[in-house]
Amino acid sequence: MSKLKKLAGETVFYGLSTIVPRGLNFFLVALHTRIFEPKEYGVITNLLGYVALLNIVYMFGMETTYFRFVNQPKADKKKLFNQAQTIVVSISTFITALLIVFSTPLSHHLHIDNHPEFIIWLALIMLIDASVAIPFARLRNEKKPIRFAAAKLINVGIVLLLSYIFLSLKVGYHPAIGVGYVFLINLIANAFYLFYLVRLLLEWRPEFDRAAFKKMLIYSYPIMLTGLAGITNEMFSRITLGWWLPSGFYANQTTDEALGVFGACYKFSVIMLLAIQAFRFAAEPFFFSNAADKNSPKLFAQVNHYFTVFGCILLLTISINMDLFKFYISSRYWEGLPIVPILLLAYLIIGCNYNFNVWFKVTDKTYFGTIITVGGAVLTISLNYLLIPIGGYLASSLVTLIVFFLMAASCYALGQKYYPIPYKITHELILIAITIALVYGVSYFTIPNQILATAFHLVILVAFVVGIYFVERRELRTIS
Repeated sequence: MSKLKKLAGETVFYGLSTIVPRGLNFFLVALHTRIFEPKEYGVITNLLGYVALLNIVYMFGMETTYFRFVNQPKADKKKLFNQAQTIVVSISTFITALLIVFSTPLSHHLHIDNHPEFIIWLALIMLIDASVAIPFARLRNEKKPIRFAAAKLINVGIVLLLSYIFLSLKVGYHPAIGVGYVFLINLIANAFYLFYLVRLLLEWRPEFDRAAFKKMLIYSYPIMLTGLAGITNEMFSRITLGWWLPSGFYANQTTDEALGVFGACYKFSVIMLLAIQAFRFAAEPFFFSNAADKNSPKLFAQVNHYFTVFGCILLLTISINMDLFKFYISSRYWEGLPIVPILLLAYLIIGCNYNFNVWFKVTDKTYFGTIITVGGAVLTISLNYLLIPIGGYLASSLVTLIVFFLMAASCYALGQKYYPIPYKITHELILIAITIALVYGVSYFTIPNQILATAFHLVILVAFVVGIYFVERRELRTIS
């Protein structure tokens, strides 16, 4: 039980470094949606969709690979750090150079003809992110969450300060740059990481060991493909909505404006994603360091169970309080809010899937992850192509939920065959079903007074948490 408590404690620290900064960053959505028209915000949504895809290639699955190899018996940690960093920097530098050289034709293809500098700024952001990823992974593996969290908090502080100066006070603001300030601000903030991690970066010595590289790349390549297909499942809808949404589908909105509305409302689901990210930062080294323990299957099942419990509480909290959360964005974007509970549930399921896929990582069967996720990507593309013209971004959100559920189900079924873990699946599915029933049940009650409505939602939430406690109290006392 002490291991579970330690994981929870580290998740809290990583939560500070992920949820708090991104939570503060979330407030920028309010600023962005008030400054930029939906059509302009659509540019941010579109470009960041491509960035998410490229980030996977930049990293090439090397974070997970580093954790896998550095936690093996008699591992040479210094050598593995050098090798992993060399691979990542080599790949990311090559891709960045290509993006910069071809920035002008790419900007034309992406319909931002007058702004090839957007491509250059985003390429440099990705290069910096990749260059510091292995040093950050080393901090995580060495159990230094406070140092990790401090870097993330300072970074978001810089983003908030520069956003206030450039976008709110309009100091040095040039209208021609427009949404480009969002990218430029993040580039400046990310450059801070290079100074913060300078000691670790200076310790790096480029090391080219053909045999070691081959071994690491064989392990990482399926993870990269899995990540690429996974981000396709997550981001593809935001890219293809502009391709496949019929003109005039939404009254008084162009396709670009609809993409902006979709992107802004999608931000609410990121709250669940941030919780998953905080959990992942702590859980990835945790899973590998405990894989050899004979009690690890029971431990991994408990991790997934309490992750699901927390995810359901978060899902209910956000969904039944959208009448408050919606004021964070301009009213021009409110019509897209019905997608929020759907996407929150989708991300909860993909968080569970992250727990389910531990089996192929600790057994070195990463190709199973590739097969599942590539299958999901194909299904995502096919269903979006068929359903976006019929149901717009609501249909696209439902596609995300369906595909994530099928991927999780497949990963669970295969895992029970190759690495059985006693998950409380029935219990967890019932809890998710109750949560969704409450979300949509509460939506039928129309209370015009905001104070009374908020009080009612709070009562529902407290009753839900108390109910969970009574069901889980015996197990919780044991852990405590």
